[in-house]
Amino acid sequence: MKENSKSNSKPGKVKIFKISLADHLGRAKGNPYRTLAVPASWSLYRFAELIIDSFNFDFDHCFGFFDNVKNFYKSQEGYELFRDIGEDTNFGSVKKNNIDKVFRVIGKKMGFLFDYGDEWKFIVEFTGEMEVPAIKDYPKLLESKGKAPEQYPDYDEA
Repeated sequence: MKENSKSNSKPGKVKIFKISLADHLGRAKGNPYRTLAVPASWSLYRFAELIIDSFNFDFDHCFGFFDNVKNFYKSQEGYELFRDIGEDTNFGSVKKNNIDKVFRVIGKKMGFLFDYGDEWKFIVEFTGEMEVPAIKDYPKLLESKGKAPEQYPDYDEA
């Protein structure tokens, strides 16, 4: 995982998330998930980059966070990169909204859609928070279960 580029030895709040890769298209065998401890002050953009990195994907597509985890397109609350790049969307910015603002209640789940073409779908569940003595020591990968599928498999090799 990438190092925190803004070193800060001050105490801070960290939020714990379980990130599950949904297997709606049969690409993610064994229900892979990652448990991440992330500074609460991070933007949703930076959080998205960490999620993608934890599954060894390239961070090369638009994405969004949505409150309707079963059907992202019927969400009432959402945050999309499209807002930040000047596209028309009904949802908020991923660069201007931070984790602490969006994930306030333990147990909250949001869908994370990465790559609107290939539709990589993740479930982001806020599972806990803690005060830490040095925020510079985060983010941390707390648990990794299951192998992530290839982001760009060669379908011609079958």
